[in-house]
Amino acid sequence: MPAKQRLYFEQLIIDCLKTNYGLKVVALRFLPLGADPNASVYKAETRDRSAYFVKIKKGHHHDISVDILGLLSSAGIQDIILPIKTIHGRPTERIDDFTVVVYPFIEGQDGFNRTLTDDQWIRLGKTLRQVHELVIPPSIEKRVRHETYSPKWREVVRSFHLDSALIHRLVDHAEYLAENLQNQSTKFVLCHSDIHGGNVLIGPHDAMYVVYWDDPIMAPKERDLMFIGGGVGNVWNQPREEELFYQGYGKTEIDKRLLAYYRNERIVEDIAFYCQGNREEMDKHFKDMFEPRGVVDIAFETMDLVVNVSRCARTPE
Repeated sequence: MPAKQRLYFEQLIIDCLKTNYGLKVVALRFLPLGADPNASVYKAETRDRSAYFVKIKKGHHHDISVDILGLLSSAGIQDIILPIKTIHGRPTERIDDFTVVVYPFIEGQDGFNRTLTDDQWIRLGKTLRQVHELVIPPSIEKRVRHETYSPKWREVVRSFHLDSALIHRLVDHAEYLAENLQNQSTKFVLCHSDIHGGNVLIGPHDAMYVVYWDDPIMAPKERDLMFIGGGVGNVWNQPREEELFYQGYGKTEIDKRLLAYYRNERIVEDIAFYCQGNREEMDKHFKDMFEPRGVVDIAFETMDLVVNVSRCARTPE
């Protein structure tokens, strides 16, 4: 965005915060966070030194994350950050062709940059179990996307004709599992859909928040559980962390096929974004995926478990 246009847009945000939230902003700073090309976020500071997290999303639409956060709060889930209502009691506001949502700004570090304590791992497990056990009102569920095991990202990656046996293997694994899971009757629950270290914020006094509820999905619980021990960002890849998480989550039967599908499919999606986007910016992330104990290693390990279980099931006693 050209400098003049950027300054004009930022002034619109400042005016909106004053008129609709009663906030007298003295500083507004763009934050280079998130991968959504239709959204941007800012830190707004006011005269009384309070700080706010301002999310700007293109289009006039009802932000599903606002409804999801309200639902979670009503269910007693505390590890979330609720949006601030306008002076008129609305959860969102509009400027030009954009929707505005304002949150308190929490100073802290995400799970990529800070190791979760034992207590935080257990608490994360408890929180995710609460999310998965929520009864979703039909009015909200119909506006949440549902899992379809779509071939979209696999087709994108194939279209680039990449000369990599590992990438072909990932795509083939995801394809094989999707075909097997397509007609399987599996309970769908509300899933965060992107619950990796980058979306867990550790604030002052070791407070923990699950953030970024913009893209929820109704899917098997493995859609979220694949991140625990999945190695995204080369963290969350230690057996002890999984043990602590499941202390909090509680006993549950995990379908290894679903876990393997989601771990392979997630990498395929990341590769698709890499191929379509700014490769310079994503180069480190792309290389990190193939590091020892990174997401690719763990996805292949999970697939091996599926193959071994399948072989055992076919072996006569």
